[in-house]
Amino acid sequence: MSMGDLNVLICGGGRTGHLNAVLYKQQPGVRVALLTSRADVVERLGSPDAALVALLPDGGQLAGKPDMVTNQPAQAARDADVVIVTVPAHARPALLRELAPHLPADKPVYVGAIPGFCGFDWLAEQALAQRPNAVIWGMKDVPHTAFDLAPGVSVRMGGAKSTLYVGAHQRESDEARQALLDHLRRLYTAPVELLAHYLEITLTPGNPIMHPSVVYGLIGPYGQWHQRPFDRPLCWWTDCAELSAYFLERSDEESQALCRAVERRLGVDLRSVLPLKQEIVDAYGDQIADSGTMLSVLRTNRAYDAIVAPLVREADGYRIDRSSRAFHEDVAYGLALLVEMGRRLQVPLPHIEEIYRWNVEYMGGLRDCALDYFPATWPA
Repeated sequence: MSMGDLNVLICGGGRTGHLNAVLYKQQPGVRVALLTSRADVVERLGSPDAALVALLPDGGQLAGKPDMVTNQPAQAARDADVVIVTVPAHARPALLRELAPHLPADKPVYVGAIPGFCGFDWLAEQALAQRPNAVIWGMKDVPHTAFDLAPGVSVRMGGAKSTLYVGAHQRESDEARQALLDHLRRLYTAPVELLAHYLEITLTPGNPIMHPSVVYGLIGPYGQWHQRPFDRPLCWWTDCAELSAYFLERSDEESQALCRAVERRLGVDLRSVLPLKQEIVDAYGDQIADSGTMLSVLRTNRAYDAIVAPLVREADGYRIDRSSRAFHEDVAYGLALLVEMGRRLQVPLPHIEEIYRWNVEYMGGLRDCALDYFPATWPA
């Protein structure tokens, strides 16, 4: 191996994992290992002439073949310089426990999550306690939306973020942060900027308030489909109900109030955590036809087009799938964290708590959640 090689391990064979594998292979000297539990992906990409294809928004395509595709953590992690966790938040604790013993111990290993929400810094600190050489980081959001996954074959690339923001665990040195930036700037063509505090990621409004609010507005006690099936599949955003947008705005206002309380208590600057509507407009710009209201931003964002809500077909129509990551990730690992932060800081979050309680009941209760690793001492 030449001095300039960078060994990147992508954990997760979903949309983000597939797309990043293709994008990284466009960069010289980047070796990509893909760790996935999907036997079909391991088998297909084990064939010498198989490559992954990213279908681009302009109709073009990019191809890339990972250097290794495996379901064995020991094999995947052996030489890793950068580890990128793309599995859902509820799958991360088990993944990191499996990975930790196999990470190199003789060099810095940059272990991050895309996206880095749901308190990944706290989870990784706990799970990688035996690997003090791990540099813990997260990206504020996915670099691109990705959809239409054909596992081991292709994935469609949607809207791109104009700038990528990353945060490092508070324990990391300036030297480690700079090395992290150097690695990520090698992997991405978009500008990569470092945030001052990891809480800027944890508190950025996104899926943890978006999906539960939309579900509550559709089928919660005040929704027009309360205890009624949908007669057709529907899209998360293009079909967003007015009531869903209302609850989303209310949750976002409370999320902003929580940020102000965290700033006062911890003395950190969270000005980068913008209200959700502003976050979306800044991220997607001219891909949004009408940025007037939360509802119009969601309904007219081309990057959000045709993203289908998770539904199950039943005898009488379609219902929201209780097993979806919209519940097991966004509620159990996202919303649960906000509710507990509000409780500890004595910030009233009436809409967030109402939406949280209803979603937990709809999904059949919590089995595990972010509170399993949220430090008991926080905010001290």
